[in-house]
Amino acid sequence: MQKRNILFLAITFLVVLLDQATKAWILATLRLHEGFPVIDGFFSIVHVRNPGAAFGFLAGAPPLFRSIFFLAVTVAAIALILHYLRVSRIEEPPLVSALALILGGAVGNLIDRIRFGEVVDFLDVYIGSHHWPAFNVADSAITVGAVVLMAVLLRRRKQVIHSAED
Repeated sequence: MQKRNILFLAITFLVVLLDQATKAWILATLRLHEGFPVIDGFFSIVHVRNPGAAFGFLAGAPPLFRSIFFLAVTVAAIALILHYLRVSRIEEPPLVSALALILGGAVGNLIDRIRFGEVVDFLDVYIGSHHWPAFNVADSAITVGAVVLMAVLLRRRKQVIHSAED
């Protein structure tokens, strides 16, 4: 097995495992809407559910539509990532890692949607009464993966522009 595939599978598996383990702990420890402060005035652990996507996107849509939409989008994203990895010759660890983080996060939240019809969120960041929407390990992995992916792509673009100028 190629080194990149081992890295990809290890990161993906670790994200899914960490995501599902933390959600299992939340489900076993806190009732819905229960929580406790970790850093007063800034960060709490809470048990909330998100029937939508990031920032509650489509949370008010009919449940059947939401289920089909999120399942289809997630399966398509997973298929695209796996297809890209299979047909490309990428060897850059940052790019492989970014794709694995995104895939692991997508799978983690997909498991919740299949099990509960919604996603378990528990990380609550806030300043005073201003709260960032609650999120989870899968959401964090997707966000970090997307930022790394953008950085890699921007670096590549910059290299292409500089090569064309030479």
